[in-house]
Amino acid sequence: MEKLVERFLNHLRVERNASPHTVSAYAGDLSGFAEFLEKHSRDAPVDVTAVDVLMLRRYLAQLHRDTRRSTMHRKLSALRSFFRFLVREGVAASNPAELVSSPRRERYLPQTLTVDEIFHLLDQNYGTGTLSLRDRAIFELLYSSGLRVSELTALDTWDVDLDQGLVRTLGKGRKERIIPVGRRARQAIADYLQRRGGPVENQPLFLNHRGGRLTSRSVERILKQWLIKAGILKKATPHALRHSFATHLLDGGADLRVIQELLGHASLSTTQKYTQVSVDRLLTVYDQAHPRSRKK
Repeated sequence: MEKLVERFLNHLRVERNASPHTVSAYAGDLSGFAEFLEKHSRDAPVDVTAVDVLMLRRYLAQLHRDTRRSTMHRKLSALRSFFRFLVREGVAASNPAELVSSPRRERYLPQTLTVDEIFHLLDQNYGTGTLSLRDRAIFELLYSSGLRVSELTALDTWDVDLDQGLVRTLGKGRKERIIPVGRRARQAIADYLQRRGGPVENQPLFLNHRGGRLTSRSVERILKQWLIKAGILKKATPHALRHSFATHLLDGGADLRVIQELLGHASLSTTQKYTQVSVDRLLTVYDQAHPRSRKK
């Protein structure tokens, strides 16, 4: 099975032009499934072509104990793609994963910061050091453009046009999109690059203290530190700035289709979760303000 998985991952890289993050996630999912097969093969050689619907349901039942349904959904998606590839290559006769129903996704509301909390985060005193100016530029850009943190850390200096106020990024599925960048974010990026010595072509936009590309995990750790300094006690991640970007645009009257394009969502249904955030906020304000609704 190991050789078949490697062929499939190479297919994702070359033919599907999948992102490194997607390839890594699918590799981990298929590795976990291979371990499950080895455990249930009773010392016999693992024959992936002998996998049937019952075996897949047994695998999902085992995952159900300590795995989120969204993760199970992704693992099943990886298996569907893998077996679809095996059918195309003539290795398997059919795709058993197509006959397995996906677990229903959990419904959750994205975590956001309020407008006041965003202002507290962005307007605090960052100082004039290179890393401090970098941190402020990161937060301004995340909130101004709604980038995923993985998209932000992948940016190079030539991906940002400060004169035109645009940023170019490759999102999920390697789809390119051009996003406007606000005045405050452009100024923060310019201040950081000037303090760093000016932009250099083909260099990461945001560098760590060793001069290498900043990672998503580092951005999360940096945000946590500045949230504490700003007196914000929420356990917000960089993704919360993306959610705040979308929610505040919607509250300000932006069209849902426009927000979908800015976020790079393939489906409008993914963007529609932000309408629920706004409705919940509306109901909270109503309950607190209306004379006949306030609790005694």
